[in-house]
This record gives sequence, C-alpha cells and structure tokens, in this order.
Amino acid sequence: MKNIDSRGHVTGQSIYIDDIPEQQGTLHGAVVVSPVAHGIIRNIDYTKAESTSGVVRIVTAADIPGENQIGSIVQDEQLFADPEIHFKGQPVALILANDYDTAWEAAGKVVFDIEEKQPVTSPREAAKNKSFLVPPRTFRQGDVTSAFKECEYIVKGSASSAGQEHLYLETQGVYTLPSENGNIKVFSSTQGPTAVQRITGHVLGCPMHKIEVDVNRLGGGFGGKEDQATPWAVMASLGTFLTHKAVKIILPRHIDLMITGKRHPYEYDFTIGLDKSLKIIAFEADYFQNGGAATDLSPAILERTLFHITNAYYIPNVRGTVYSCRTNLPPNTAFRGFGAPQGMFLMETAIAKAAEAIGVKADAIQKNNLIRKGETFPYGQSPDEDNAVKVWKQFDEKFGIEKIKESVKTYNAQNRLTKKGFALMPICFGISFTNQSMNQARALVHIYQDGSIGISTGAVEMGQGVNTKMMQVAAQVLSVNVERVKIETTNTTRVSNTSPTAASSGADLNGKALEIACNKLKERLILVAAKLLNTEADSIIIENEKVINSGKVSSLTWEELVMTAHLERVGLTENGHYATPEIHFDKNLEKGHPFAYHVFGMAGITAVVDILRGTYEIENVDIVHDFGKSMNETIDHGQVEGAVVQGIGWMTIEDLVFDEKGSFLSNSLSTYKVPDIYSAPKEIRISDLKSEGNERAILKSKAVGEPPFNYGIGAFFAIQDAMRAFRENYELNTSAPITHEKVLLGLYK
Repeated sequence: MKNIDSRGHVTGQSIYIDDIPEQQGTLHGAVVVSPVAHGIIRNIDYTKAESTSGVVRIVTAADIPGENQIGSIVQDEQLFADPEIHFKGQPVALILANDYDTAWEAAGKVVFDIEEKQPVTSPREAAKNKSFLVPPRTFRQGDVTSAFKECEYIVKGSASSAGQEHLYLETQGVYTLPSENGNIKVFSSTQGPTAVQRITGHVLGCPMHKIEVDVNRLGGGFGGKEDQATPWAVMASLGTFLTHKAVKIILPRHIDLMITGKRHPYEYDFTIGLDKSLKIIAFEADYFQNGGAATDLSPAILERTLFHITNAYYIPNVRGTVYSCRTNLPPNTAFRGFGAPQGMFLMETAIAKAAEAIGVKADAIQKNNLIRKGETFPYGQSPDEDNAVKVWKQFDEKFGIEKIKESVKTYNAQNRLTKKGFALMPICFGISFTNQSMNQARALVHIYQDGSIGISTGAVEMGQGVNTKMMQVAAQVLSVNVERVKIETTNTTRVSNTSPTAASSGADLNGKALEIACNKLKERLILVAAKLLNTEADSIIIENEKVINSGKVSSLTWEELVMTAHLERVGLTENGHYATPEIHFDKNLEKGHPFAYHVFGMAGITAVVDILRGTYEIENVDIVHDFGKSMNETIDHGQVEGAVVQGIGWMTIEDLVFDEKGSFLSNSLSTYKVPDIYSAPKEIRISDLKSEGNERAILKSKAVGEPPFNYGIGAFFAIQDAMRAFRENYELNTSAPITHEKVLLGLYK
C-alpha cells in the first residue's frame, strides 16, 4: 500500500498549522527572548513595543493564572523567565498583535536591563561544580575491577559527540481558538497531544477537559516536538484565555534554530579490556550529558543511553555512569534514537581505539563479541533471538565483507589523490518506552451505517507513514477495502491520555489498540451474520468484504451486514486498549525487562576522501535490517534510508557551534549544514533479514523509526579508515562530527 499522504504533500493540499483558515480577529504571537545566556532581570522596558501600531497585548509571567511551570519530568522550567535567565533565547514574554510582522517587529523593540552572569556551556565544567539536572545513574554487570586484571589488552581514552538540530520542515507552531464556557481548542504541531493538554491546564489553572488538543499532522518532528512543542501551545492558549480571541504562533526559522533544544552533546571517558582472543572482557565509561538549562527529557534520554552502552555485544563485566549536567544552553531534548546513538557511538569508538592499539581491524573485534540468545545486556534482559549473529552472516553472504575490503584495497593502490575507507556498524536497539506507564495506547473505531469506517488513535503522523499503517491494520483485521477507512486527526477528546508518538512505538502501541478494537467489532458482526444465515458463529468468516458460511460465499454483503447490525441495535463503536505485556524495570537494582523486543541490523559504509581538499563522499551504504515481517516494505525502506542519511549527517557535517557566552553561532541554513542530495550516499542497498518477526510488534512488523539512524555512526569510522590509507600512522579522531575541516587537518597533522 502506498503512503496515503503522498498525493496531498506533492499537490500542496496537506493541511499543517499555518494552512488552517484563520478566524476573523485572530491575534499573532511573537516571543520575546533573552539576549544573554545567564543573568538576573533587573528591568524590562516594553514601552516601544507597546506603542507599536497593531500591538494588542503583552503577556508576561504576571498574567499566568496557574503556575509558571512547564517542566515535564522535573518541575524546573518556567514558561516565562522570571527573574533569572538560564539560556540565551529563553522566552520572557509574548507579544500579541493583529498580524505576524507587527508582532515580531514589536518583539525586537523590547529593552532589557540584566545583571549578566558567567554562563557554563561545558558538561565537564558543570560536573566539576556538581551541577546536575538529576542524580547520576550507573548500570553494572559483573566485576570490572577484577576483570581488568585478567585482560591482555587495556585501552583508555576520551571522546565526544556533538548535538544535532532537528531541522523539521515545519517550524514550531500552534493555533488556539476560544470555545464557550472557557474551553480552548488547540491545534498544535506536537508529538505529545496529552502533554500539551496537561501542561496547558497546569499553567492556566484549569482541568484538562477544558483543553482540547487536535493534531492533523506534523511537518517533521524527529523528537523535537515531543516536549518542545508544548511551550508555544501553552503561550497561545494563555493568550486566548486572556483575550478571548484566537491566537497563532509560528516561529521564524532563525528563532526556532536559536531557542529550541537539540540532540544532547556528550563527552566521554572510557576503558576497554580484551583477552588474547579479542573477547571484550571489561568495559567501563563515564558519560557527561549536556542537558542544557532545564531537565526536559534528559533523565529518560540518560536512561536509554545506559540501555545501549554495549550496543550489539555481550560484555560480561560492565560499568557505565551517566551524569546529566546543567549548562546555560537551551534545554536539550529528544532526538531520533533518544540517547542510544550516544551510547553506541562510544562503544564503537572504544572498539576502534582498541583495534588501533592491538593492530587489528575493528570488525574482528565486532564479530567476535556479538550477543547471542541467553547472554544478558547490563540491564538484565537477553535478546529473544540470535539475530546479531544472523545479521552478520546474511550481510557477508549478500554483500561479501572480504570482497568489499579487497575492492577498497585495490582502489587505494591505484589512486593517489583519493582514498577509500570501509567500516561496519552492527546495531541492537530496544523497542519500548523506558517509562513503563507510557507503554499503553487506545483506539476508537466507528463503523458507520453505510459500512465506512472512521479511526481515531493516539498516533501522530509526522511523515513516517503511521497513518498508512493504521489504515492497513483496520482494513486487514476487518477484511475490507482500504478505501472504506478514514483516519481522523489525533484528538485528546476522542482518544485520551495518549503517550507521545516517539520511541519507535507509535505503530506498535496504537496499532495493537486498533487491532483489539477492530477484532471486537468483527466478533459482533460475525454473530449478526450467523443469526441472519441461521448458523453457528464458528462457521462464519468475513473475508474481502464477503461473508463466508462454512467455506461458501453467502449473498450477504458487507453493507447489508453493517446495516442489519445497526437496525438490531448492535454497537458499531468500540474502544481498544493495549498495554505492552511483561515490561518492567527496577530502578533500584537497575535490572529488568524494559523492552518488548530488540531490532538488530548491520551497515557496511564505504567512504571516499579527497586527499588534497579534505572533503569526502559516502559512496555506498549496504544494510541488512531486521524488519520482522514488514507490513509495508516501501515505507519501512524509506524510513531506513532517511534515518541513515540523518545519522551520517550527525557524524559528519552537522556542526553545532556555540561560543563561550552561550550564543548559538550556526543558527541559519548558511552556517548549519545538513546532508543534501550531493552529500547523500551514492547508493543505499537494503536487504531484509530473514526473520519470523515478533508477536509484540504490530502484525509482526518491527518498529523502524529510530534503529537505522545508528547505521550512520559507521560513516565516522569509514572516513577515518580512508584517511589511514593515506597516512599510515594516523590516529583515530574520537571527536564527532568528523567535518571536512577536521579531515583536512588530520591528513596533514
């Protein structure tokens, strides 16, 4: 089945926040932001802003009827800074004007008097000051201290990985409408409608049922709209609450870039120990997470880093500690992979440094340590399958590891000014929210009198194709033509208490809930059909809109069956509720069964480096990926391709630059570069792992959003493998991203 949104996107008919027809009298909001990263507000002069023609009202912390607090996990983030500033770009007030341009013009006229303080931008500096967002956490397995004594090789090192800008095509946006009796309808570009509803109610001092949040689709999210869409929705709702008028906020791109949080930068220290056979015996590391000025989702991201510190390997002795450090940068937040890429990056860096020190290829260590069924990750769970080993074997059979290596070697012998490099990147990614309570979903299904079907779930469509998959689930379970099915907007009034569409769980959780609801309706219709055909329910099957009785197609049509059920007063509406079974984790012991299942895979990446210029191209990405039993190969392969390119961008050209004052310097598309058509891999080949799938995945089709992002990490090592082909004594640069500038300097150090 094709993606149901493709035609609308291409023809410009898809509806986003800024496409919603505006009510007469709509006010436009512009955010007044702090000009410094840290300080105390002594005075703010709004005189020039207030006198600007078209300005209706300026909203500040003093106007909040509830609490000036939008923290999700920890209550440490104000909607409007008062009186202390914690990062440059922190919202201080909201200008409401009759039009967009006037609002933003007035916002630029606000004059600040701030007692400026020295900001902290480094997580290591924050750690020295014991400035943590939450207490450090440690995962342990075995006894690393004793194990290191038994190691033949011990390698120590440090590393760092930078942040990453989400760069969703649709910037943060919201449109709020006043309803009668003090209710507010919020059209929000958010991955978490319930979070918007809950926190808006908290700030306005009203119950959640007075706030209706509706999401049609997002123009991209990648985690950047999981929590960070909330402030703008709350501000607009506050504006509507105070003025009784519709309010619209659409952030300009440069403002969005400047004030929103990114992927968490990390700094690392590690020690890895191996025996003579290249088995990793012990691994320990400290992870310094740059959380920014407020907690946001940092504790959950910290936790997922810990869940992935050994990637796809079994290591009997492990100690990993993550420090979530408070700095004076915008609060960093969810991003595709949610902390797992940072954990995997360090594991692969440690392996690469060990290989360099021992004098072997990294893949010799990788292959020798792949986790098998029965072996445990540091958090106590074992994989259900030997898929790490199966992936490696299928990759070798499909693409030929030694064949690729020989090809690279031959190329390098024949070319003086360009060199090729090759690296393998195995992955293992756990699927579920790490917060147990979030592993639940609901779905509401209506079958109308004419046989058409309406579906509401908690899944938010943001380009990943979840709406298409939901239509497939309904059509398959009810066995009807997909054209009968309509996907409704994601709405907190129809489907309540939803988890955000994140953690690669949107299709699994909501699809399972939808499957339950559709099966209940199907059972009722079968009972009606059995009564009409004077037979037992066990004899009835509904297949392709036909009612089959004891193997023979009856004359009863789908439409007749539905209408008869309605006339017989049989309920044609059903709710489905799904909670992932067996999910548990003891945070006191740091052990448990946190994931429904794991997704495995491996990428082989070939890079070509221009020796004179320091520039590079990613030539090939070959992948074996664990899709389970893919329910939509086109969408799933598209997700892998997009994720790989985004992952490569994080490891190569995407360079977030802040100065010592906490100013974001690469805050435009002329200074912050993402992979375009010229820097995308020349070829991506994907082979589906031969697998039976997993019952916990919807229709055995495994989650696909986040795991393949991690394949991009391989580009970091492939580029440096090419550099080593030019300069034999080249030492691995452990600071990502490996930009063109770093390559040029590294070639001629």
